[in-house]
Amino acid sequence: MKFQNQNTWLWYVSEKKGEEFHKKYEEAIANVKVNLGKTYSNYINGTEKSSPRGVFPVASPIDTRIVVGYFQKSQREDVREAISVAKAAFPKWKFTPWQERIRILRAAADKLAERRFDFAATISIENGKNRLEAMGEVDEAIDVIRYYCNEIESSDGYEVTMAQAYSNESSKSVLKPYGVWVVIGPFNFPLAIPVGMSVGAMVAGNTVVFKPSSDTPLTMHRFTEITREAEIPSGVFNFVTGSGSEVGAEIIANEHVSGIAFTGSKAVGCMIAKEFTARKPRPIIMEMGGKNPVIVTSRADLDKAAEGIFRSAFGYGGQKCSACSRVLVFADVKEKFIVKLVERTKALKIGDPTSRETFLGPIINESAYEKYQNFVDLAKKYGKILTGGRILKEGVFANGFYVEPTIVDGLPENHELMNEELFVPILCTKSVRSLEEAIRIANSTEYGLTAGIFSEDQKEIQYFFDNIEAGVTYANRKVGGTTGAMIGAQPFGGWKASGSTGKGAGGKYYLLQFLREQSQTVVS
Repeated sequence: MKFQNQNTWLWYVSEKKGEEFHKKYEEAIANVKVNLGKTYSNYINGTEKSSPRGVFPVASPIDTRIVVGYFQKSQREDVREAISVAKAAFPKWKFTPWQERIRILRAAADKLAERRFDFAATISIENGKNRLEAMGEVDEAIDVIRYYCNEIESSDGYEVTMAQAYSNESSKSVLKPYGVWVVIGPFNFPLAIPVGMSVGAMVAGNTVVFKPSSDTPLTMHRFTEITREAEIPSGVFNFVTGSGSEVGAEIIANEHVSGIAFTGSKAVGCMIAKEFTARKPRPIIMEMGGKNPVIVTSRADLDKAAEGIFRSAFGYGGQKCSACSRVLVFADVKEKFIVKLVERTKALKIGDPTSRETFLGPIINESAYEKYQNFVDLAKKYGKILTGGRILKEGVFANGFYVEPTIVDGLPENHELMNEELFVPILCTKSVRSLEEAIRIANSTEYGLTAGIFSEDQKEIQYFFDNIEAGVTYANRKVGGTTGAMIGAQPFGGWKASGSTGKGAGGKYYLLQFLREQSQTVVS
């Protein structure tokens, strides 16, 4: 089956059906709002299960008076049950022919595609993405299922005939699943990233226990409905909610967990890696953020650079691990470039992300809100704020977590705002005098996820690709200087402290991480 990326919004525009897109999204928003505030169970062995501990509320960052729903406050016993169920389901799923596994998972992708507007609306209300970014995430989730199914198919189930060591021997290499994988998802991509990690494990023959971020559990709870309707066997995909400390403690300690796929902060990722492998080696796939630079040289198209950097710095409020966080701009074009970037930033619309005109909705929660305020205070003390820097609490902003996109200049090279991941809409700019200096500063942080350059000089571009320390790199990308990787086109994975394996999601080598090799030799 030929793989083709979904791009729902562009398809509607190309068909001159933009108004129909907006109408369908707004109808979906109305439908989601009607169903808010319900209580949701864990999903274990194909059935709804409640926890004795009760539930916790999840509020929308758009307006914290809106209760998205009530979710299970799972205890270790609940997680243990989910892992036990996944372990029991593994032998049958492992021996299910890969052709049948991809048939089932392709059916899940089709059902997700049928409900794309409902899922986009859920994402907007739950984590504050605007309608185009929310739909883009749903497209990515559909894409990743279909792409991984195609990868299994094109690799013939990863069974390869090897050379003969002796004339009376025949040998082959077979990749086999490990067992139970725990998948831990982030708040910023509550559908696409969890679906990618979970389907990656399942299509390879593993079973899954999934834990969502406590800020955004509804989206993937809705995905459990898809797994049921697509007839993914009971126990193959399980869903539990709860605190990271309670649920995470059992995940790490449980001997029946074969591997962990995690997307989140470096601090949590490193803790998981240390504790999970303390007793024995077990595979971990981790993506842990970035401090992503864009270099703007004297030979850049400054309009293109301003647009690409604006989109990647402030799309979804800088709450993407791939967000542009630093701009290293050649001194002789800096003044001109900054004027363009500041003008573009000041023109964006902040507000309710379900509104058609909104570009920037709220940031995710109170903790992010406080971080933003602290970072702005540091920026004022050690640098110069070129635009932004205010929290918004008046009128329509009164009950949500709204802030201004902020551009800071003049910070020292070694300042924490120049080196630490912020995950809020704050962009730092700095003058450089050469490409060598820009590359040195770009590589000076512990992270290495994404990076970009704007230059019309091919030698500069090649020097950038040859020397930058990042897993995902772009040159002259107006749609996103460091963001917007597409499944099957731009494998997404980080170097250094940004990732544990160097194999990018949505690429040729990702599925291999969920499999282990067995050499089989028969002597005649």
